[in-house]
Amino acid sequence: MMSKQAFLCSLGSLYLSLLFVFLLMDVYARPANNSVLKEKAVDSKDDNEILPPDHLNGVKMEMDGHLNKEFHQEVFLGKEMEEFDEDSEPRRNRRKLMAIFSKVDINRDKKISAKEMQRWIMEKTEEHFQEAVEENKMHFRAVDPDGDGHVSWDEYKIKFLASKGFNEKEIAEKMKNNEELKIDEETQEVLDNLKDRWYQADNPPADLLLNEEEFLSFLHPEHSRGMLKFMVKEIIRDLDQDGDKKLTLSEFISLPVGTVENQQAQDIDDDWVKDRKKEFEEVIDANHDGIVTMEELEKYMDPMNEYNALNEAKQMIAVADENQNHHLELEEILKYSEYFTGSKLMDYARNVHEEF
Repeated sequence: MMSKQAFLCSLGSLYLSLLFVFLLMDVYARPANNSVLKEKAVDSKDDNEILPPDHLNGVKMEMDGHLNKEFHQEVFLGKEMEEFDEDSEPRRNRRKLMAIFSKVDINRDKKISAKEMQRWIMEKTEEHFQEAVEENKMHFRAVDPDGDGHVSWDEYKIKFLASKGFNEKEIAEKMKNNEELKIDEETQEVLDNLKDRWYQADNPPADLLLNEEEFLSFLHPEHSRGMLKFMVKEIIRDLDQDGDKKLTLSEFISLPVGTVENQQAQDIDDDWVKDRKKEFEEVIDANHDGIVTMEELEKYMDPMNEYNALNEAKQMIAVADENQNHHLELEEILKYSEYFTGSKLMDYARNVHEEF
């Protein structure tokens, strides 16, 4: 007969096993989204310095075609976004949000208009741009050790392979002697995609040498009209099922590969489809003909498009405009703080007047 202690031990083991299974189901039930890589720490400093980022701040769509879930917060908070998180002290976050309200309300009428929000969005987007420019200076120095102001594709390729664990001197020697490089299929595929991107960033006359400005376009396509077009073509190529270089609603909302057939996956997929359908019909498809062209997608993704910024301002106001006056008051922003900052402020109403 099993002792009480043995029974409890067995019960505990069963619980842990079931918990592990449920956690695995949760992980594999999520839609595939390469953009989540932005949340993971990079494996090495070199990787961070020379690889184009998976996520672009202030751009409405990710490189893999997924919607940028943090876009509202990025264009409302700018560089201050990292200061707002769930662990922050609510009173401190409230003061920051009130300070932001005062900056957006340039005419001091204690409410924010669409034009004021548009100006603020453009200003915060420019902050992200300047941040990328400053980071690029450091990244460029990492791949241009001789300081001649240019980086060749071969120089970049050597640095990239070194960041993946290859011996830098051996790779350089083999490339110098035109010897075959033994590269695994996955790494070679990444290299091929990077080379296509390198060619696009190389302004005429093409010489496969990138200067600092061109290297910025290579890492951040939102900084270049030509690279933005290239990014749009890549996204349409991945989503376009009939090869007409346009997107229908069904193509845009097609579920990504990697979902699991269970109820939890279905719930996630339903939300994913709902969000993309709303964005397609209300924002991206500008002429509402049921088709998204490259031109429409390019305008949608252009972070410095003032018309987009005005539309975004109106959408942001509509979310929290409880009194329907087409403006935002401080109380409304505080109440909907999670939408604007990603951080929920507890007991916002009780403390509004205390802060004043």
